[in-house]
Amino acid sequence: MSPSKKSANAADSNESLKAKFQAMVHDKLMAQFGFKNTLEVPRLMKIVINIGAGDAGGNAKILDTVLTELTTIAGQKAVVTRAKKSIAGFKVREGMPIGVMVTLRGERMYDFLSKYISIVMPRIRDFRGMSVKGFDGSGNYNVGMKDQIVFPEIKYDKVDKLRGMNITFVTTAKNNAEALAYFEAIGFPFRDKKADKADKQDKAAA
Repeated sequence: MSPSKKSANAADSNESLKAKFQAMVHDKLMAQFGFKNTLEVPRLMKIVINIGAGDAGGNAKILDTVLTELTTIAGQKAVVTRAKKSIAGFKVREGMPIGVMVTLRGERMYDFLSKYISIVMPRIRDFRGMSVKGFDGSGNYNVGMKDQIVFPEIKYDKVDKLRGMNITFVTTAKNNAEALAYFEAIGFPFRDKKADKADKQDKAAA
């Protein structure tokens, strides 16, 4: 197959993925919230993934490892984040590398979303659903991951240290209710507040 045909097939596949997610929410949310205009229906704008690497300090090898892992997970080159100001109490100097991040949009965003729902969630240990506490009131949803090995691209025997990460799903939803409805429609399984409270009590007891 020629490179041009491969590119065309990839574009068609990603366009289908985008259309699939839009179709999953359109009619349901139009009816649920009484939207009059299609453009009012919430949609995903971007996905931002952050991994802290404060322990890297001046160690370029550690930073390169974290960069490589996040780039592999996201399918897009990650960038280093640096401290905007010095914090003496934490031995942080202005400009010091403190983590890595990547922002996904368009095709890569939907690729990651599909992988997260169908592959990553089932691999999360003791997974009992997503917490409803992750919404920020402005249509965005934040989720913390304990380690990177739940992603199929990361090989456990190649990992030198387990690192947590934060994933922010940014949508056009105007509030938590719209955002919750959007994520439920595309397949996020949420647990209720009672389950969240029980989890908190279990962690406190441990």
